[in-house]
Amino acid sequence: MKNEKKQIIVFGGTGYYGRKVVEKLLNKGQLVKIVSRNLESARKIVGEKAEIFQGDVTNRETIVESLKNVKAIIICLSAVKRNLIRKMHQIERDAVLTIMEEAKKANISRLVYMSGYEIREPLLHKLNIIEFGEIKLEIESKIAQSGFNWTILGDAPSQEIFFAFIKNGKMTVPGGGLNAIPSISAEDVGEITAQVVMRDDLNKRRIKLTGPEAFAFPQAAKRIGDITGKKIKHMTIPLTIINIVSFILIPFVPYLRFLYKSLKMLNNFPKDLADSVPEDHKLLLSLFDYIPVTLDMEIKKRMEENKI
Repeated sequence: MKNEKKQIIVFGGTGYYGRKVVEKLLNKGQLVKIVSRNLESARKIVGEKAEIFQGDVTNRETIVESLKNVKAIIICLSAVKRNLIRKMHQIERDAVLTIMEEAKKANISRLVYMSGYEIREPLLHKLNIIEFGEIKLEIESKIAQSGFNWTILGDAPSQEIFFAFIKNGKMTVPGGGLNAIPSISAEDVGEITAQVVMRDDLNKRRIKLTGPEAFAFPQAAKRIGDITGKKIKHMTIPLTIINIVSFILIPFVPYLRFLYKSLKMLNNFPKDLADSVPEDHKLLLSLFDYIPVTLDMEIKKRMEENKI
């Protein structure tokens, strides 16, 4: 890539996946910049090597200034936090469109966008959760029609999802989570994304990022129990309970409504997508140089760290 002294900017660089992208880029000797409202907090997350541009991505001036001396852009902005969920449209849509507009003006051609694993609009309509994916659908469409050298990465849920529901030896999942879903470690997302942005031969590609296996929650509970030697009991609670509570609390806790829609999608994950995980993962191994973190490896790591 030309202009090697220029930076790679990571919008969302302090997020769960974003911080791993920053770490992997720095390990590869790349100059990295992130944008954050809180300089001190960002420094604790990404360390001393990355440049932190203090500002708000919902402000056009912040974006214009942050794009100076940049050769490539990674967008992994997410508003899926209790304190940001009300600004989802501004952060995940408006800010991204502004980044694209200003990147064009700045003659920056390389763009990597981190999206959902695969977003099927008919399924979202069927489940009555179209707003769960409509922003990403719009952004992906605009990127595909742009003149950028673009790559879209469809990130599977983090392996963390299987551990988040475990407490006191029980994996209690709203709806049960009986459909197998792909998952991936944050380490793998960071490594693959770093390699992607440094390459110019992945233009107009949408690549799904997943680990080697798809698991339903009962299967994950059994695997965790088998490896740890501690019985993990899978339990189901009705998703309707979350639906009712989240609907009542929309004015006060809108995050809970988003959580319900996420769980609804989780419990209706398409079987054909789960079945294609081995082939999707095989493609990743052919395209990128990395050793994938399996669920088994993640379980053993957590055992060593006394986290499970």
